[in-house]
Amino acid sequence: MNLDSLTHTSGEWLRGSGPESDIVISSRIRLARNLAAFPFTNRSSPGQKAEIEALLRDRVAKLDLEPKLGYVNVPTLSSLDRQFLVERQLISRELAAAEGPRGVALGPQETVSLMINEEDHLRLQVMRSGFTLDEAWQEIDRVDDALEQRVTYAFSEEFGYLTACPTNVGTGMRASVMLHLPALEYTKQIEKVFRALQKINLAVRGLYGEGSRASGHFYQISNQVTLGKSETTILNEIHSVIPQIITYERQARTSWLRDNRQGLQDKIARAHGTLCSATMMTSEETMELLSYVRLGINLHLIEDITIPTVNELFIHTQPAHLQKLMGASLDGEERNAARARYLRTRLREAGASPN
Repeated sequence: MNLDSLTHTSGEWLRGSGPESDIVISSRIRLARNLAAFPFTNRSSPGQKAEIEALLRDRVAKLDLEPKLGYVNVPTLSSLDRQFLVERQLISRELAAAEGPRGVALGPQETVSLMINEEDHLRLQVMRSGFTLDEAWQEIDRVDDALEQRVTYAFSEEFGYLTACPTNVGTGMRASVMLHLPALEYTKQIEKVFRALQKINLAVRGLYGEGSRASGHFYQISNQVTLGKSETTILNEIHSVIPQIITYERQARTSWLRDNRQGLQDKIARAHGTLCSATMMTSEETMELLSYVRLGINLHLIEDITIPTVNELFIHTQPAHLQKLMGASLDGEERNAARARYLRTRLREAGASPN
């Protein structure tokens, strides 16, 4: 699979459509699975990892899926390309940093990703745009069933699917929703929301999942417990709280616009103006400013630029994407200058203007 072909595109999950897409960026479901005949990845020898990788690569290639999945041999990738896939949410940071035989099978629309020899032998992932957990579950369940016809999973009648980390035992499922919550953060209501989520065993993480901090006002909300719960129960728990958070964010946006419209317009206009004129721009600052531009579009305070364009800029200005777009390896200062040039060009092409 040619990764360079992905550089100038963006995945389906960034298309900015689907239910509640003004606030919900994407919905994702991951399943952890292991082969019954082998030790867990962290207990496997290099030879066993090679056997696992070869077996799963062969079985995945034979899956009756349309469109077919392409395969990437991760150890053959440069560190830049590994980071590129992490930024694109197609592989985890753990798979990028691991050692030994490992790979990932990818769908052309980037909705499906199957990681081999991560923490578990197999991590299945489906990601879709908007609040579409049920659709993501139906798709990943179909892929999982197709694989289970070709391999024997490590499974216990008492505990469910067996995984390297005890927190994944049971369904092996992590369901998450990525939300854009600038108004809740501005009004300082975000911590109250997070405390309520923790009480019902839902985790809050940053853009890149576990161990990452929030940037650009993006937060991932996911289940923490799988043991003793069915997939339907887990999905229902998330379904019960996400609409409330969406409502709180919309109410906070309405109040912000009503009580301090001029201040909000100024913040959005300054963000847009800086992105269109700065000559140096860090990744963190870019995320913050694009977040306000995205808010401005959804509040009809910015015209002529679309949500898919802004969503794409969030990804294309990340370090690995930027270097692949520029066709050169860049140090920190060079990246900041290139990022600013790229943003100026794209936004001027879009012709965006504040109301």
